[in-house]
Amino acid sequence: MEFENIIVEAEEGIQYITINRPSKLNALNKATIKELHEAFKDAETDKEIKVVIISGSGEKAFIAGADISEFADFSTEEGRQLSAEGHDILFDYVENFPKPVIAAINGFALGGGLELAMAAHFRIASENAKMGLPEVSLGLIPGYGGTQRLSQLVGKGRAMEMIMTAGMIDANQALQYNLVNHVTPQEELIEFAEKIAEKIMNNSMVAISAAIKAINANFEKSVDGFEIEIKEFGKAFGTEDFKEGTSAFLNKRKADFPGK
Repeated sequence: MEFENIIVEAEEGIQYITINRPSKLNALNKATIKELHEAFKDAETDKEIKVVIISGSGEKAFIAGADISEFADFSTEEGRQLSAEGHDILFDYVENFPKPVIAAINGFALGGGLELAMAAHFRIASENAKMGLPEVSLGLIPGYGGTQRLSQLVGKGRAMEMIMTAGMIDANQALQYNLVNHVTPQEELIEFAEKIAEKIMNNSMVAISAAIKAINANFEKSVDGFEIEIKEFGKAFGTEDFKEGTSAFLNKRKADFPGK
């Protein structure tokens, strides 16, 4: 499938998704959100893809927010629908994606950009990265999960401060806040993400998918995460990956997981 606003490439089990709207600092609009959904959907069904790395084109921005011109005249109902659709087709979809998603934050990650990075399973930032949720400066609040995921990652007090001040934090402060896992020089960002992806791909992707499901269950109020863990743990015993993994361990050899 051809895309206008993103670049999709695949190599050695990794799918690279790059938001490519440099003239808009890679700002999210509805068309880009739909294209991202399609790219992730393709990655989910492609058996060759094990890990997704998402980043922004250029050196200035990962995603510098939403495209404000697109919704400046929206009504109350149109605004609610914009948020609901975004949650459904992209942000919640990425959070619950069955394959690991790494956000490689190069430059500004503001508003919807930071919200997309937070929906990823973890984040790596370049040293020049700046992050924030400035929506209250526009008379809005974060609408793509920012009020929920930021507090989960950095704690209630810091989330309140970041959202209320509409300010930005730099990469080192984001690392201190546990908003990102690692900080690297910009020229090493993708390579660093690839090294982590390679470590992930040495393991059972079936087990990793189950782990994603169990970890996310802890943040769903109506779900008992412990019960999900117990269920997924039991299901693992019926997989070919479990048989291969235990056999390799007992025979002191490297596992070659079939992914089943």
